[in-house]
Amino acid sequence: MSASFNRVMLMGNLTRDPQVKQLPSNTTVVEFGLAVSRKFKTASGEDREEVAFVDCCAFGRQAETISQFCTKGKPLFIEGRLKYDTWDDKAGNGKRSKLSVVVENFQFLPSSRDARNGDAEGPRSAGTSETQQPMFTGAAERKGWRGSRNRGENSGADRKVPPEKPFTEEKQFAEADIPF
Repeated sequence: MSASFNRVMLMGNLTRDPQVKQLPSNTTVVEFGLAVSRKFKTASGEDREEVAFVDCCAFGRQAETISQFCTKGKPLFIEGRLKYDTWDDKAGNGKRSKLSVVVENFQFLPSSRDARNGDAEGPRSAGTSETQQPMFTGAAERKGWRGSRNRGENSGADRKVPPEKPFTEEKQFAEADIPF
């Protein structure tokens, strides 16, 4: 068998609202389109932009989260794998085929509207900070195949760091005031 690698990473905007379906096994499936663009200069120095429209699908908890928080136009970063489907056309016009991305991991991105409102802190998964793992990871990451970062060995959750006191006593926050 020859070597192969099937990994896709895309960042773009949803082209339509996610469409939710239920499989007979009660697994949630969401399908959505992602528009990704590439800017480049032609040989004559002219600026050009090329846009690709990619069909994507996600399953289970990821599908539920995407359908709940994403709408047409929202930016999203996805990682996944390519899937090639073939079927017979209903009208009898022969075989049809489609290449799509099966989402294994994703991150919400701030929209341009968020940036104007001062919330442009960069890519993020829901409920994630820099010391935490992304909440929505694929099977490889959950099984620890991508290094110690994803196995929780140095994730920061097990470290005991004494809290610093950046404020004077009259400005201290109570632990219950912290929202996370």
